Amino acid sequence: MLGAGPDDGSVGSVSIRERIFAAVYDPLSARTEEKFGAELKRKLLVNAHGRVLEIGVGTGLSFAHYPPDVELVGVDASAPMLRRARARAAQLGRAVTLMEAPAEELPFEESSFDTVVSLAVLCSVRDPAQALRELRRVLRPDGRFIFLEHVRSEDAKLAGWQDRLEHPWGWVAGGCHPNRRTLEAIESAGFELVEVEHRDLPEIPRLVRPNVMGWGRV
Repeated sequence: MLGAGPDDGSVGSVSIRERIFAAVYDPLSARTEEKFGAELKRKLLVNAHGRVLEIGVGTGLSFAHYPPDVELVGVDASAPMLRRARARAAQLGRAVTLMEAPAEELPFEESSFDTVVSLAVLCSVRDPAQALRELRRVLRPDGRFIFLEHVRSEDAKLAGWQDRLEHPWGWVAGGCHPNRRTLEAIESAGFELVEVEHRDLPEIPRLVRPNVMGWGRV
């Protein structure tokens, strides 16, 4: 999860809201991780291989679910999130290279990763189209893009509520936009969708229950 931008009561280069969001992220995620989050991550990330880049790593909740033989690299725009991710990697005894960077400006050469991963991140980046272009740029031609994202509902009534509550929801949820057409954006960026599953996830706010998960390739 990419942190909120530094435009809300900033202290230095990090906003107060960003610090608070990083501090409460794990407690707020604990129930969903226990109920289904960890299971979904395991199901998806077993397919990661080689050199792996995860954007928006947040506090590193995914680290435990990667195959042990991958070389894991993670980026996040939030320094407070990365501090917690480093602590989690150390606790797990997992070697993870972590860097502060937005998904729209990845500090890596072209075709430098075998797998790229986005887990509930494209809802919160400032420019999802540019973030996807960057993921495509750094992914090797035979590589794999793994994703789990909440998306705009296909139900017109719920989609209407996603539109109406987009800004207040984003304020409390780290800049999340619940109404983005992320699957279409992935295809528009030049990825071929190989496996896609649509799910309504339980026990989370109705606004963000519609999700898509799967993987694609260039």
